[in-house]
Amino acid sequence: MRRDPVTGAPDFFSYARDYLHVYMPRVRAMSPKTIEAYRISLECFLGYLDQTGHVPRDHVSFDHFDRPHLKAWLAWMTGQQGYAPKTVTLRLSAVKAFLAYAAQEDITLMALSQAARALKAPAQPRKPVDYLTPPQIRAILAAHTGATARSRRNRMLLILLYDTAARVSEITGLTLGDLRLDEPGHVTLTGKRNKTRVVPLTGKTISHLRVYLAEFHHPGAARLPATRPLFYSIRDGQPGRLSADTISAILKQAAQSARHDCPSIPASIHCHLLRKTKAMDLYQQGIPLPVIMRLLGHENASTTSAFYAFATLDMMRQAITKATPAISIPVTEPLTEDKLQALYSLR
Repeated sequence: MRRDPVTGAPDFFSYARDYLHVYMPRVRAMSPKTIEAYRISLECFLGYLDQTGHVPRDHVSFDHFDRPHLKAWLAWMTGQQGYAPKTVTLRLSAVKAFLAYAAQEDITLMALSQAARALKAPAQPRKPVDYLTPPQIRAILAAHTGATARSRRNRMLLILLYDTAARVSEITGLTLGDLRLDEPGHVTLTGKRNKTRVVPLTGKTISHLRVYLAEFHHPGAARLPATRPLFYSIRDGQPGRLSADTISAILKQAAQSARHDCPSIPASIHCHLLRKTKAMDLYQQGIPLPVIMRLLGHENASTTSAFYAFATLDMMRQAITKATPAISIPVTEPLTEDKLQALYSLR
């Protein structure tokens, strides 16, 4: 039942349940984390209505999603709750998306959705772009000396994390089947919403990978499955993929060791910093932003994305090869604030 049997008005909870439990997971195939974020945003608005408007849940209707209520909600999140501008923006975007869905299902809600679309969240302050300098990234990549098997694994992991500008989740999900070391050498990364992209590998990284595979993935008498994790730890006698927390700890351990030779390495370091550093290194070598965005996986995927990825593989490989930590040629065009923010926002 999509409408209240007494008033005949569209029933909010019926639409909300369908949106969260049917439309998002089955029609849009969104990830559980994304769906949870939308649910929390709707819960936030319901909590606001209950606390400030004394509207219990069983009395909530689409009438409460009008412009005055939404504006007061924004002020409440910013003022009383102290939410960061980014959080407020995410909460408002989720409610707008839900209202847009409801309007498509029931035309009588179209005006409500259009009124919400005109609302703007508070402007987010621009933060300075964080990235590592060439000496810093060089020291971190060399921190794991290779004296032990675990150290050699960790060193290879950080080299690949930086060289491909991959997200942590993309590195943890890598399997043997994702690697191609013969010409043209590349790795297939699976990112958000299971979108894949092909990233070329430099000659040095391919050489490192050959040594790593010979030690950690020696097939012996049987052929190893393509689904075997590229980076793993042994659990119950079987290789299991590393967690994001483990990779974060590997990077922090490398940074801690590297500070002995490079004290300027920031105290707070995270895996996404390597991704931004790679993007900055590419830009400082004169690589156009569209190429960088493609490398980082910020181009909409299509059925022909694999074909175009191979068509531009050589150009992308040349771009990555140029972006070494040892930068000797100064940038001819200074980085504007807009371009810095463009790089900074590439996640």
